[in-house]
Amino acid sequence: MKIFSIAKSRRLRSTPYTSRIEKQGVTAYTSYNHMLLPAAFGSLEDSYYHLKENVQVWDVAGERQVEIIGKDASKLVQLMTCRDLSKSKVGRCYYCPIIDNEGGLINDPVILKLNENRWWISIADSDVILFAKGLAIGNNFDVKIFEPNVNILAIQGPKSYKLMEKIFGKKITEMKFFGFDYFEFVDVKHLIAKSGWSKQGGYEVYVENTKAGLALYDELFEIGKEFNVKPGCPNLIERIESALLSYGNDIDNNDNPLECGLDKYVDLDTDVNFLGKEILKEVKKKGIKKKLMGVIIEAKEINVSKSIDLIDKKNFKIGELRSGVYSPHFKKVIGIAMLDKPYFEVSQTFKISINGNIFEGKVCDLPFI
Repeated sequence: MKIFSIAKSRRLRSTPYTSRIEKQGVTAYTSYNHMLLPAAFGSLEDSYYHLKENVQVWDVAGERQVEIIGKDASKLVQLMTCRDLSKSKVGRCYYCPIIDNEGGLINDPVILKLNENRWWISIADSDVILFAKGLAIGNNFDVKIFEPNVNILAIQGPKSYKLMEKIFGKKITEMKFFGFDYFEFVDVKHLIAKSGWSKQGGYEVYVENTKAGLALYDELFEIGKEFNVKPGCPNLIERIESALLSYGNDIDNNDNPLECGLDKYVDLDTDVNFLGKEILKEVKKKGIKKKLMGVIIEAKEINVSKSIDLIDKKNFKIGELRSGVYSPHFKKVIGIAMLDKPYFEVSQTFKISINGNIFEGKVCDLPFI
């Protein structure tokens, strides 16, 4: 595959950590919320094994925040998501599909409740801020909506707990998953959540003070030497094995949360008001017509830059592969695919063309591991 460089510009912003990761050997970027997101530090497989055994520090500043503050903030946040937040608590993160009036996914962010009238929506790759502003204007809500200057550092991997304990003390290891609290470093308090886009454990630091954030970045690498710390980024192999969905790749606005296996985040039997509620009720009543599933393919390599058709024995299209990668664990290509009804049954077989060659595959449940 031919490699092309990404041209930096004001429209595609660098992050406060860009100069550091470039000195540390970043080898590829992608774009995320109009910012640079590191996509590789050398070998994908080497990084995969290191992440599962040690600890990495990720520049994920592209995970932008949409701050909603004001008297009607909770009302607006609830209007955007199909998850019931009426009993949400300050100090907790909530994975919340954001949907439109037809039930289509706008984004699948983590939402942080900072206080009763102040929320951060930690977004995947789409312009949620414009959606939120449109709803606020149309409903005459008393809110302010803006993008705060927050640049997230993620500390991921099984040794992340020991590394963070060395810097912030034992209290940080006692947080529950998706909890957050404030921890001090060089006289600056940082909001730190027990979260991250991997299943290997870790934290996300919501850096508001850039100078203090850079000092923390350097300290993580200095203290982390004993834990074999390395720079890293969301790993394609690990995230597909763990079925961590990628908005814009695995799911988009043409899909609803019921089709994407997000049923437990869809609360249709409560009194809360949200966009697309009646549409989703009808979908649930009639049943979904397509479903996101795992697939295992008898191949050793793949590059998915666009959807690839999955074909049955009669050469009839039964769905499309949306993400795929070679898994060292399974010794085969695995992927996330959208299958049409009734072909989303486990063990359904199919054929797929990769680089002009035909390979066999079968459907399976998610996650793989």
